[in-house]
Amino acid sequence: MSDKIRKFDTKIQHLKYKVLREVARQAWSNTLQETVLDIPKMIVPGKTPTMRCCVYKERAILAERVKLAMGGSKSNPNVIEVIGIACDECPAGGYEVSDACRGCLAHRCEDVCPRGAIRFDHNHVAHIDKSKCIECGACAKVCPYTAIVNRKRPCQNACKVKAIVINDDKEASIDNSKCIECGACVYQCPFGAISDKSYILNAIDLIKKSEGNSRYKVYAVVAPAIATQFSYAKLGQVITGLHRMGFYGAVEVALGADLVAMEEAKELAEKGFLTSSCCPAFVEYIKKGFPALVEHLSSSPSPMARVGRLIKEKDPTARVVFIGPCTAKKVEAQRVEVRPWIDAVITFEELQALLDSRDIDVTVLEETPMEDASYFGRVLARTGGLSEAVSEALREQGMETFDFRPEVCDGIEACRVALLKKSKNLLTANFVEGMVCNGGCIGGAGCLMHGEKNRSKVDLHGKDAKKQRIDGQEPSVK
Repeated sequence: MSDKIRKFDTKIQHLKYKVLREVARQAWSNTLQETVLDIPKMIVPGKTPTMRCCVYKERAILAERVKLAMGGSKSNPNVIEVIGIACDECPAGGYEVSDACRGCLAHRCEDVCPRGAIRFDHNHVAHIDKSKCIECGACAKVCPYTAIVNRKRPCQNACKVKAIVINDDKEASIDNSKCIECGACVYQCPFGAISDKSYILNAIDLIKKSEGNSRYKVYAVVAPAIATQFSYAKLGQVITGLHRMGFYGAVEVALGADLVAMEEAKELAEKGFLTSSCCPAFVEYIKKGFPALVEHLSSSPSPMARVGRLIKEKDPTARVVFIGPCTAKKVEAQRVEVRPWIDAVITFEELQALLDSRDIDVTVLEETPMEDASYFGRVLARTGGLSEAVSEALREQGMETFDFRPEVCDGIEACRVALLKKSKNLLTANFVEGMVCNGGCIGGAGCLMHGEKNRSKVDLHGKDAKKQRIDGQEPSVK
């Protein structure tokens, strides 16, 4: 299938995909080590640049993308990294005086500036001395013409936990002590200068070692948000593509979501207050931003970890690869308590690259059904789904008299407000469903496509489930 009809949101995603696809191709053929330095030339042949000022800089940036596709810096524990050489086109940002300044006589901006950073030219028009400005915003607040604006970089606007800072070289830098690895900056950077590390080589290695080897089988654990992706094909065809690639089985993460909903409902009824544990970025946000609330975190593992544990309890030799929309899952899989159950994590972007690296055209394949989960397990992919599932789980376990008062948080800012209220004993809810990405998992940075229609697609996926109740029975995984 031609690259031109791929359904990527942005050209940056398409560029990232081409690098991942080529790295994967070389890995399948065992030629990666010999050809790794040639990959930038494969993507940008000739002497004509396609996006940058010169072909040499473009290839230098591609070389950095190749490194990220191969796992990135081992010394940096964060899965989100900045490609410094690619971060050079954004303006310095910060507070600036726009053309709306009328050169008034009041000079309120000058009066409130604590560092004397405001000066005026012969027309009384204000100017900000960047060497003195501390970005406090006091001048913008008092300007009667709103002529002073804060021009933040796209990555800084995207990062609601303020983990993006600008270093002395005017490049974006990530403060790991604040970063929750949600990937919002990855998706919003218009130059692709921020990207997530890929563990696509780990997945390929697992599959290659399992081929012709009866010692273990590799399972793909697929997030329900996949129903919103690969719009050019049917979901069952994509599942068949996974089998063609070498996966023994494809298991729906929603099966784990069913189990987690039952467990969280029971824990909530026992404790009286709970914050969800399904979104790893939300869990990380609580740990870093509201450590006093860690005691209220659900003790249930995420649906990903729950399914991985289920598979390996039934077959200890199995290997599990999670496929979903989330960059933070790559970090979750490295936690001590999750590491035994999940062997690798890739995103939907990386799955597209994997399929094409093996020249698998899913549009011509027959459909393969997935292990069936409930409606409630599947709708966890969008905001509000978990609260619906917990409510149903309370009812099914005979606890419908419990006064269930959920606070559904759509996006990191809503999460911050809810947690802030709880920290000040102002929250009336007794269950906080935290989804850091807007819309829930369907808004994850690793999605091929984002959009409002994805919510309805998830709901349709839920309605297609054979089970319309959770029932709490442990599913069979073949």
